[in-house]
Amino acid sequence: MTEPVYETVEEWVTERFVPMYRRTLGGEFRWCAQWWRHAEAISRLTALWHAWEALRLEAGTGMGVWYRDHLDHQLPILLGARGPFYQCSEDEHLEPHLANVEPAPPGWWGPSTESASDSPADEPELDSHV
Repeated sequence: MTEPVYETVEEWVTERFVPMYRRTLGGEFRWCAQWWRHAEAISRLTALWHAWEALRLEAGTGMGVWYRDHLDHQLPILLGARGPFYQCSEDEHLEPHLANVEPAPPGWWGPSTESASDSPADEPELDSHV
């Protein structure tokens, strides 16, 4: 097995991603210097890094496939005006707003332990939710 070029996602972002894929920031493109505070950014950048490490070993078209199937899809989302850095600027990190989540009512995701006659008449059918 070939050793990775970069040991961590942070090393890949610092030494490869940021120097190589420069964009004029502001407006259409956003970046946060504290990118590691954004869970979505960590996930997307890690996926890009792992794919880069694997596809760099593919002779001929490996990197072309990486650009087409990975970077060209992720970059507009990652750096986009509504992406994970949308509230930040290069100089200021703003903690993203966390959406509220309410638990689904009992029986929403699977068969209920109650009999059908015990269920309220206005409760929607399960298959209409998934």
